[in-house]
Formats: sequence, structure tokens, C-alpha cells
Amino acid sequence: MKAILVINHFLTAPKFTALYSHLVLAAKKESIELETKTNLELATESVRADFVLFWDKDTRLARRLEKEGATVFNSAGSIELADDKAKTYIELLPAVEQPKTLVAPLIYDKRDLGEFIAAAVGILGLPLVFKECFGSFGQQVYLCESTRQIAEHISERPFVLQEFVKDSFGHDIRLQVVGGEVVAAMERENKTDFRSNITNGGTMKPYSPTAFQTETAVKACRTLGLLFGGVDMLSGDLVCEVNSNAHIINLLNCTGIDAAPYIFRKIKEKL
Repeated sequence: MKAILVINHFLTAPKFTALYSHLVLAAKKESIELETKTNLELATESVRADFVLFWDKDTRLARRLEKEGATVFNSAGSIELADDKAKTYIELLPAVEQPKTLVAPLIYDKRDLGEFIAAAVGILGLPLVFKECFGSFGQQVYLCESTRQIAEHISERPFVLQEFVKDSFGHDIRLQVVGGEVVAAMERENKTDFRSNITNGGTMKPYSPTAFQTETAVKACRTLGLLFGGVDMLSGDLVCEVNSNAHIINLLNCTGIDAAPYIFRKIKEKL
């Protein structure tokens, strides 16, 4: 069986290259010849393969490959929903519990959104969390203590405002879902930052999710159409974010469980 691994041409840090190499090796063990192609290369090429493992967020490319007949995992539509924090929040209503969230109105350049900010603070309180709709590893996510801080982060880029779950300061759980099952989970903690991401200095340890947490994570991925995904949950079992291509190396290092074979086996079942 031959497949294409689609990666981003411009993400070349060691943590990314190690992940890509790991996926190729894991595929080989499942009798899959996985050839790596970047989104830059595929901007001018077509693919011929049994399936495409799309480990990027270039959804326009994923959609084009689907239109050309490729079978893509995760699908372009599901990546679009998971990658956009506003779309994720809306799509998961009312399937799972989430932090109270407000989606900012569409603007085309930097504008005075004082009226929206004032109303949002009245609903969400302070501090609150400002999240640009697109970003990974906790980037473009800010804890705002005042209306001034909120306004400073506003640009033409879409964003959401979310209630600050105080009990989850620097703490969450990551559940890796593959094919309707939670295959591994870890607890993340950062004592110096409200964001628990490992990239921001967080630590991790294996975690045994409850039956409800497992059910919630599976439901979140199913609602978004993801065959596999990493679901982040806060205190109170609130779904914070869903990642279409979570960094499974951290999970492997933490739990000893490699999600990659599960992913390839489920893909083969789907074909």
C-alpha cells in the first residue's frame, strides 16, 4: 500500500522533522510505503496513492486533493472545523460542554470593538482568555486582565473571547482519539503560565480518563468528523480545543503509547 504524508514546507524545526520520520517508520511497520510531500511541492503536483495522511492545516490543498480523487485523512472539512477555534466552538454546540465563548464579529482591518468588548466582559467577566482563531502550541492565546489588554490584541485576524476557568490555570488533560476510541491520555501542568502546552514549559504525566471524559472526547472528534484527533479538556470536563494533527511524540514520550500504528490501522479499515 502506498500513501502520501503531507507536511508543511516551512515547519522544519527538529520536533517536526522527528515526528515526520516517526510517521514514515510507523507506516512501514504497517506495510505502508509513506512518501513525504510538502504543501509547496503539491501546490504544483498531483498525487497518486491509496490515501493521503494530511499532517498540515493547508486546507485549500487538502480540499483540492479530495476534488482530484484522493482519499484524505483527516478530511479537509474536519481539519477546517478543528483548526478554526470559532468554528470548533460553534460545531460542538450543543454536543459537548465548553467554556463560555463569544465569537468576535467579522472585521476586515483593525477596528474599535469597544462595544463588543464591554458586552463580552459583562458576560464572561475578567480575566478572560483572548484566542486568535488560528494558532498552535498555545500561540496567539492571551490572558487579559482588562479591557485595554483585550483591545491591544485585536487585529484584522478573527478571534474569540472565552471565560477563564480558574481551576484550570496551567492545567489540562489531552486525550488522543483514534477511530472512536481514546488510545492514550496525559495530564499537562505549567506552574508559571496559564497555558499548559509543553512548548510553553509545561510538564506531562500519564492520565487515566474517566468514562465521561472518554465519551466526551470521542463525541467531540465524531462531531467534527475527525478519524483521529487530540482533545484538550479543562476542569469540569470542558472541551477547550480539538487538534486534527496533535503532536503524538509528546504523548508517546509521556505514556509509552504510540498513536501512529492505531491511526494507520484505522485508515486501512476505512479504505
